[in-house]
Amino acid sequence: MTPNVNVARLFAACLAALTLPAIDSAAALDYPTRPVRWIVTYPPGGGTDITARIMAQWLSERLGQKVFIENKPGAGNNIGTEAALHSPPDGYTLLLTNPANAINTTLYAKLSFNFLRDIAPVAGIMRVPNVMEVHPSVPAKTVAEFIAYAKANPGKINWATSGNGTSVHLSGELFKLMTGVELTHIPYKGSAPALTDMIAGTVQLMFDNLPPSLPHIRADKLRALAVTTATRSEALPDVPTVAEAVPGYEASAFYGVAVPKGTPPEIVDKLNKEINAGLANPNIKARLAELGGILIPGTPQDFGKLVADETEKWAKVIKAGGVALE
Repeated sequence: MTPNVNVARLFAACLAALTLPAIDSAAALDYPTRPVRWIVTYPPGGGTDITARIMAQWLSERLGQKVFIENKPGAGNNIGTEAALHSPPDGYTLLLTNPANAINTTLYAKLSFNFLRDIAPVAGIMRVPNVMEVHPSVPAKTVAEFIAYAKANPGKINWATSGNGTSVHLSGELFKLMTGVELTHIPYKGSAPALTDMIAGTVQLMFDNLPPSLPHIRADKLRALAVTTATRSEALPDVPTVAEAVPGYEASAFYGVAVPKGTPPEIVDKLNKEINAGLANPNIKARLAELGGILIPGTPQDFGKLVADETEKWAKVIKAGGVALE
């Protein structure tokens, strides 16, 4: 009797193992059956938040369930990221991935997660240039002229950032490393106060996110020398890239979507398909272009490689520049 019992138990275990994936696949095919939470690690109203809300509206319409934004700022993006990555891997929690996720891997000595290990990449949305801008009092009209001016005045140019370890900061650190210029770093608590002092002439240089600086550039309160993306921006078509003067330079912000590792691939693929469809939609394209976005459609693997490449790049800049949190 005992052998028969053991065989029966083994058969039942094998049957369960075979049927569980089918149940998971069926649930994934029905996804979503309830509202989906999308965590944004910034406060409402900024370019990052607006990007997510544009795409959330599109996904809500395409998926037939509400995709709602939950803003969870704090600790340099780590509070919201931790909440997302510690959520069940069922497709009902998304994370708006951004440069801080790549930067923080090296910038923070201790995190409760390993970003590259603990995510399943879903899709890229867009890259957004930072803009290398100066106060009009600076006697430089081009990047090459600025480099010559900075080398003739080492340490005398005040360089504003939105804080230590931000993409605005590291864009400048990369520029310093690649050109050998000496600048005096003035970190602020956010872009807004830095821009106020830029316009006043208290500081002379900034590598700011394009959207908040654009009105001041168009009003001639600031002079744009270059954008930091590999290609020119439609928002400033006559402004060159930094790379045209400093070959190989690229320091754009990127936005995309990730979910916790272990999320069923059918759900990842469904989200990827609908996000790419949104990026091909003329209305979505126009709205993202208003934010200075350069769209980056592609596969989950494409976006995973982008995040890994950005993490590696900023690790080198942080270590070489001795960047540390205050």
